[in-house]
Amino acid sequence: MPLNSDTPTRDLPLPMPPPTDFLRQISICSVLSFSLSCVAFAAPGKSPDRQPNVVIIFTDDQGYGDVGVFGATAYATPNLDRMAREGRRFTDFHVAQPVCSASRAALLTGCYPNRIGLPGALGPHSAKGISDGETTLAQMFKQKGYATGMAGKWHLGDKPQFLPVRHGFDEFFGLPYSSDMWPLHPEAKPGAYPPIPLLEGEGVLKTDLTHADQEQLTTQYAERAVQFIEKNKDKPFFFYLAPNTPHVPLHVSEKFKGKSGAGLYGDVIMEIDWAVGEVLNAIKKNNLDENTLVIFSSDNGPWLSYGNHAGSAGPFREGKGTNFEGGHREPCIMRWPGHLPANSVCKEPLMTIDIFPTLARLIGAELPKHKIDGLDVWPILADVPGATNPHDAYYFYYNQNDLQAVRSGQWKLLFAHTTRTMNGQEPGKDGRPGKYRPLPVEHSLYNLLADPGETRDVSAEQPEALKRLETLAEIIRADLGDALTKRAATGARPPGK
Repeated sequence: MPLNSDTPTRDLPLPMPPPTDFLRQISICSVLSFSLSCVAFAAPGKSPDRQPNVVIIFTDDQGYGDVGVFGATAYATPNLDRMAREGRRFTDFHVAQPVCSASRAALLTGCYPNRIGLPGALGPHSAKGISDGETTLAQMFKQKGYATGMAGKWHLGDKPQFLPVRHGFDEFFGLPYSSDMWPLHPEAKPGAYPPIPLLEGEGVLKTDLTHADQEQLTTQYAERAVQFIEKNKDKPFFFYLAPNTPHVPLHVSEKFKGKSGAGLYGDVIMEIDWAVGEVLNAIKKNNLDENTLVIFSSDNGPWLSYGNHAGSAGPFREGKGTNFEGGHREPCIMRWPGHLPANSVCKEPLMTIDIFPTLARLIGAELPKHKIDGLDVWPILADVPGATNPHDAYYFYYNQNDLQAVRSGQWKLLFAHTTRTMNGQEPGKDGRPGKYRPLPVEHSLYNLLADPGETRDVSAEQPEALKRLETLAEIIRADLGDALTKRAATGARPPGK
């Protein structure tokens, strides 16, 4: 018989995975399955000699189809392909929102972005940013004495109180927000943006980046990651590498310019792949392979209006800024020799919100006292037999607080809203965008196993699935609200101000 929905299982001690807060109706068999999975974790392959190191590589606007093992053919990504051979590839992995700040907020806190007041993309000098009351991955790692570092794009607020070194990172080198929020971007209106600074900690290394400066950033970020690994090789560490590429305006160093044979975008992807290789080589050189989990993914799908300066969503519909699969389904590879099965593929749905609680479990850290939305999915990562996703559903918001889609198992329900498309439009070229046209989306249900491209509405044929997802949507609306149905949030927390 099913467990009562208000059984207080969130307080169960680790390693039992925490359940959802959404009236989860799971069977006793499911609970036993996860309990056995957790027992299996006690020795996931070879036991590490110390707490595992973690490196997360999170690129910017890289589409599902922009990696060789995910279907790219126009250019090579040998290091990412090697990472997949030596690790585990996830083909149904999602970000929480298909836009920069919101996506990064979810990864770093384990929360839906609108729970913590950070939807959308923050601009320069924004009055809000990540709250001091939230707990980031870096702060979680600091509980256990980890060295923590970051290089790349932050985008969770550019005032000093919002910067990485105020939120658990020992060191930070990079940009405070997107590299197109910049006077030299071809589409920038005069006076729209201040000069973009390059930061070291809270200090400014350079106040006004040039094109030549941006061409060096991917290399410099990789160098910082390698230096951090070398410096901290004898103690546990967490490093967050967040290149601001392949977000427009595209920049690449001379060593990769013209080398891909697939234009500037291909050159940029080659340099990202090189950076991944530098990280993997540093880990191997320092004999840290079997003690280091490396996670690679991207913050949202391709910015399709930029045409030949945008990537590919592969077989999926639309891209960045939409809640079709092309907007939020991302390439994801995880590598941890001896702990994750090599050359394996996971088809189970996962989301970035699950990274936080899963890593907390791996290192024995406490979860925050406040509510988070992610759940421990280690049994899925480790390919424990019978492991399934512990969520009832994943929810996809956009704009300030529009609940646009809900996903549960193979089913995805899209609610009536207006999004955008480049279909039938003149594509952008060489750094200048084409113009989107509005795309009305109807209330529609898709079977993603049979129709990953979301081309056929099956709501009339699947009334039970439709009703179930509509019920699940009501649960999150009561918690986080929904502007489309004029529902106010009751469980959201304010951002920092």
